[in-house]
Amino acid sequence: MPAQRSVTAPGPPDDRTEPSPHRPRRKDLAALGTVAAAYALAQTAFMAAGTGLGWDETVYVSQVSPDTPAAFFSAPRARGISWLVAPLVTLTPSVPALRIFLALFSAAGLLTALWTWRRLLPLRVLTLAGALFAGLWVSLFYGPQAMPNLWVALAALAATGCVLRAAHDPADRRPLVGIAAAVALAALMRPSDAVWLVLPAACVAALLPGPRKAARLVALAAGAVLGAAPWVVEARLDYGGLLTRLHRAGEIQGGLGWNPSFGHHLRSLGGRTLCRPCDIPWTQPVTSLWWLTLPLFATAGVALAYRSGRTPGRAAAAAAATGLSMAAPYLLFVGYAAPRFLLPAYALLSLPVAVALARLFGAARSRPVLLGALCLVLAAHLTLQLMVTAQLAARSRTTHTAFGAVAQALRGQGLRAPCVISGEEAVRVAFRTGCASRQLLGGHDGSISAAALAALARTRPTAVLVEGGAPAPAWARTWRPYELPALPGMKGYRAYLGPAAIP
Repeated sequence: MPAQRSVTAPGPPDDRTEPSPHRPRRKDLAALGTVAAAYALAQTAFMAAGTGLGWDETVYVSQVSPDTPAAFFSAPRARGISWLVAPLVTLTPSVPALRIFLALFSAAGLLTALWTWRRLLPLRVLTLAGALFAGLWVSLFYGPQAMPNLWVALAALAATGCVLRAAHDPADRRPLVGIAAAVALAALMRPSDAVWLVLPAACVAALLPGPRKAARLVALAAGAVLGAAPWVVEARLDYGGLLTRLHRAGEIQGGLGWNPSFGHHLRSLGGRTLCRPCDIPWTQPVTSLWWLTLPLFATAGVALAYRSGRTPGRAAAAAAATGLSMAAPYLLFVGYAAPRFLLPAYALLSLPVAVALARLFGAARSRPVLLGALCLVLAAHLTLQLMVTAQLAARSRTTHTAFGAVAQALRGQGLRAPCVISGEEAVRVAFRTGCASRQLLGGHDGSISAAALAALARTRPTAVLVEGGAPAPAWARTWRPYELPALPGMKGYRAYLGPAAIP
């Protein structure tokens, strides 16, 4: 009688295999689409109602708003985010509409960026990576904002995936188009970040085996040139040349040199959108625990990915290398911290981190206590991120209400278009009032001299805003003082109204 062969029932998918190039598209779309939809809903729930434009947002939106004069556009800024929001801003001034518009677009961008990796990493890894990145308060807060950093992050994620796909599927030309498009988007948003994206991506493109290496490099170069061209042309036309603009941009950033700022970034994760100067105490270390474990999980993820197969190993290593490259300038050369600066690094490092976590969850499936503990840790992490997001959204609503009261008070004192506002918080107050904002020469946003502003005040309604009981500038000492509603975090607020401002 022939010996019976034992048959083992197939178990759940194992991450220690190469991802299948023929994985069902519908299953992938359902899983990744769920992550993107949850991301859009969370952004809308926290940020759509009652939040106002931040200072940087106001600068970007004012460039394309038909209702107010454009704010001064300093040397480091690029026009990409202004062009992205232009279709909506030209139709409606509604901030909630802008938030929903950007929430939907950023969710679609996350889905697109993750999709480029679908033949490189297992689905469970991509789904977990998307959830980890989308669940950070930095991603939730800046996703619906008119700010460029999240778009650089999504572009970097897509560009790196397309470089790997171009080597993995040399017969498919679509990844080459994706490389150029993604790099161009990054350069349109922040040209300096695009440099730190292209450098490691070019190394990956050159080192990966297979045909058409030159095509990958050409696609990278074409995208960089196309995306940076508007910034370079503007440098020539408005800033005295490319080198002059670069020098001025460095000055505004505080001067670029050896300035390790790891501690600044740790402290800022408690919900500070800008830590400059960052001489504050570290009062909320629990908000930074995930950041401290990030290098450990990313390193483990790369090692585990290489053990599981050549394709996922290369994918995880390329993501980690590019993420580190894009974090380097902000961690080493900029002497202050803004959490949004590291969004590209978080997007890319989420992939190797997800590899490590997926393996950890896989090992814990037969150990209920360990599995429960892992789930609790992730739930606590997500809860903390949502709490920080809620605090920032509440702060934005408070500021929005306060600026509305200030704008209404100034309009009651004769500030009507065409009008001019200078001084403390001039950009946001002017935008809400319908005026132009003009700052005195000598600062980062200087665009007018004191004599020219004083002369302008004789022909159109003008106000200079001061904080903390400070006296009026010498050239405005004869102007009429007016106490304004307090703004959050400011020690008193007073406007000095020029002679043309008649209530």
